[in-house]
Amino acid sequence: MEAGVRKKLITIAKIAVSAVLIYFIFTKVDFKEVLEIIIKTNPVYLVLSILLFIVSKVIASLRLNLYFHQLGAKLTQKSNLKLYLLGMFYNLFLPGGIGGDAYKGYLIKKKFEVDTKKVVSVLVLDRLSGLLLLFIYACILAIVLINPWLDQFEIVIAILGALSVGVFWYLNKKFFAFTLPVFWKSFWLSAFVQLAQLLSVFFILQSLSIALDLTAYLFIFLISSIVSVLPLTIGGIGSREVTFLYGATLFALDENTSISISMVFFLITAVVSLFGIMYHFKRITLTTDS
Repeated sequence: MEAGVRKKLITIAKIAVSAVLIYFIFTKVDFKEVLEIIIKTNPVYLVLSILLFIVSKVIASLRLNLYFHQLGAKLTQKSNLKLYLLGMFYNLFLPGGIGGDAYKGYLIKKKFEVDTKKVVSVLVLDRLSGLLLLFIYACILAIVLINPWLDQFEIVIAILGALSVGVFWYLNKKFFAFTLPVFWKSFWLSAFVQLAQLLSVFFILQSLSIALDLTAYLFIFLISSIVSVLPLTIGGIGSREVTFLYGATLFALDENTSISISMVFFLITAVVSLFGIMYHFKRITLTTDS
């Protein structure tokens, strides 16, 4: 099967999975009530949430630029940020075309003539670094949460959280030694990225006037963020909402409110990502540090 045909089939499959999941979600919740909840959002808290989401993406672009510099691609942060924003747009709005990560890798390889495997490696490591901190924060909140099911696994969760850092460091040293000098810098940048996103969701909760079970909602958000990375749907659409739905059931939360949180976060992501369209039509000139 040709690569182009295979890519189209994968895209169609992802769209189908997203559609099925969205349909399933709205057979379980009251869509009208979800819309009413969203419409009543407090605009002040919503703006704070958007600003924190933007901050998280700026920090994430700094992390990626650390890895680029290890390749010898010493991009200025300004041109790297433009490239990062374009990648966000491609990932969310043009899933059937070239992916955001693939396009970033293509431009870096073309401009700096670096080894393809190394380019792919840093793009994967950048994603994994973010996932690592999502997992660690999820472990912390799982321990803090008062839940009969989670409480019996507290020690195991704590051990897994601590071990995950060591395992990731070892994998970096074993297979991607050239990135090891920036391991801890990328680790702490990832910590700030996910913290900013947690605060963004916290202000979404405030905008929806949710005062109870905040830790549970934040925990569900972290799990949904991990699930949404899996390449099963378009931009995580559907998979994040399903996670919020079942998370609400697990923690005895209101399902309509839970879905509303997920939808507001997606809308923020979509609005910010849409700004990347300007670099789709205006070619990015990659400039380097002197």
